[in-house]
Amino acid sequence: MKTKNIFLAISTIMLFSTFSCTDLVDDSYGSVISENYTPSTETDISALVNAAYIPWRKTMLLWNGVVRAQELPADQDVLPARTGIGWIDGYNYKRMHEHTWTSSDDGVLQPWSRTFEGVNTCNRIIYQIETGKIVVEDERKIALLAELKVLRASYYYILVDLYGNVPIVTDFSDTSLPKQATRAEVFDFIVKEIKDNIGVLSETPRGLYYGRMNKWVANTLLAKMYLNAQVWRGQSMWAECITACDNVINSGHYSLEANQKNVFITDNHNSNEIIFALPFDEKYVKDWNAFDFHMYTLASENQKTYQFTNSPWGGVCAIPQFINSYNSNDIRLKENFIAGQQYAITGEALSINYTNSVPSIDESDKDDGLRWGKFEYAIGATNRLSNDWPMFRYADILLMKAEALLRSGQAGAGTLVTEVRARAFTANPTLATVTDAQLMLGSNYDYGRRDKNSQTFEGGADIVMGRFLDELGWEFTQEGRRRQDLIRFGVFSTKSWFSHNATKNIDFNLFPIPNDALLTNSNLDQNPGYIK
Repeated sequence: MKTKNIFLAISTIMLFSTFSCTDLVDDSYGSVISENYTPSTETDISALVNAAYIPWRKTMLLWNGVVRAQELPADQDVLPARTGIGWIDGYNYKRMHEHTWTSSDDGVLQPWSRTFEGVNTCNRIIYQIETGKIVVEDERKIALLAELKVLRASYYYILVDLYGNVPIVTDFSDTSLPKQATRAEVFDFIVKEIKDNIGVLSETPRGLYYGRMNKWVANTLLAKMYLNAQVWRGQSMWAECITACDNVINSGHYSLEANQKNVFITDNHNSNEIIFALPFDEKYVKDWNAFDFHMYTLASENQKTYQFTNSPWGGVCAIPQFINSYNSNDIRLKENFIAGQQYAITGEALSINYTNSVPSIDESDKDDGLRWGKFEYAIGATNRLSNDWPMFRYADILLMKAEALLRSGQAGAGTLVTEVRARAFTANPTLATVTDAQLMLGSNYDYGRRDKNSQTFEGGADIVMGRFLDELGWEFTQEGRRRQDLIRFGVFSTKSWFSHNATKNIDFNLFPIPNDALLTNSNLDQNPGYIK
């Protein structure tokens, strides 16, 4: 039983059922009462602040959310047309794969609108507290406002990554059209908001602060900002990244799981590797596509494997070139992907056999491609999983520090990467060891156009620190981040893979400002390289 998930949902329901006449559906959790209300305990405050966290779940994992925006344009996953099944859907996923998206695509719009929902919810609660509509005593008021401002900054972390040049909105009472800021200005705003407020954030990593912006989550967010500063701000900040990572490491609150799989099991809320999670429970999160990886990737026949309440749709799969980049002894290859002959829970062989081959983005059968399997798929699951989503985890802290060390010419990256690799090679411990020099070598990924229509060979030997990029891919596959990593390593626009040709267009390292946003705010200019 995931008691913290039940608390999150029930406490929020109690808050709104006491003070609102709104029907208690999931969308209402984003609303906050506007009459005078005085939360008197930490439990009351936790229930209040939870409303501002709901959009994180929505923007990451609802249909065409951030996970798709990060994974489908990258080199690990593809959502091909499936013979007899579909998945053409107006060629939305093909455009993502080919980097030919438009400002009208739903996959461009949804991360924008849902993430700004998070910004606006934070602004609304901040306004209600600052104007006395919600009465919080002094010490709690300072801490709560700090938490909400860092949470708002975390939403801007998504926006600065995907869109770059976005409005900075902090005043809920201001009804004028917001003006657009530059990517550098957004970057500076995020870092300042975190640094200005981190000192009063809670140091408690669990309990009522599980899934909330505590001091260690804020340090991880800072590390993410500094890691990407060269791309987002135009200047490297490797020393700052290392310091932020060390703050988390030295806290003593987090450690690697002995088995990576334990981070992704259904009851993963006690994992000491998770720094910031988005709590899920299928009983309380009612959005149809709230967390549907099993439905998204598995063939319909696998319903009998797991006794799902609904039949899966057989969509996304791994790009064969990515699978081929793994060492065959790497445990993560077996534990993060579903391959081969499939069976019913009774042991009966099913008419599905996943192979590491896919003809093209335009043509595939139900057996083509290995399927996502990193998260545990619980027996009897509904269309929604109950695993918590580990947005930030300790392995990322170690690898961010390693990358910053390597890029700044300091020793020690190999030791940190080896620490993460060790659990993936328990049967062959010597294979886990990697040196700083090896991490500076090219990539194992055999890049090039590689489908039934075209065969080109680009390789990965020319990618600076390509082996380190490989390590990020092997460790963080299916976690909604690959696009960000490819851009930082200069690969996103320069390499071809599967049915995708290199665009050589760095403008497309940013998504366009959605057309819907442009139509409703005349202060917005389209990002470079796109037609307004």
